[in-house]
Amino acid sequence: MMMEHRWTAVVSLLALLIYFWMSLNVGRARGKTGIAAPAMTGDPILERAVRVHYNTLEWLPIFLVSLWLFAIYWNELVAAGVGVVWIVGRVIYSTGYMADPGKRSTGFLIQLAAVAVLLFGALGKIVWSLATGGA
Repeated sequence: MMMEHRWTAVVSLLALLIYFWMSLNVGRARGKTGIAAPAMTGDPILERAVRVHYNTLEWLPIFLVSLWLFAIYWNELVAAGVGVVWIVGRVIYSTGYMADPGKRSTGFLIQLAAVAVLLFGALGKIVWSLATGGA
């Protein structure tokens, strides 16, 4: 039974739940504005919700792959902790962007820093491992 990466798995699922929450926000924005699919424009509330949702989708592959590789090659608990920081950054980004697009920067920078730690940490460890013969 593979239980060694359970915290990474929990963080991955939490990230997907946040993404699902953002998709529900798009639906709520559609209801609030009366703009039916497939239209994507016509009201700033809908456009912000769609942009938050899409931007999170754009970051999910980078985040999830980096999260898992960091957990495998470095440390699972550190990966999970940094993953939680990424999730918090995405929530701050989402709530800030929905309130005012100018308020998205803090959340974006938090999630960017978290992903940078995971991505470059995993990449560095893998390159080091290759360079030193798997040490």
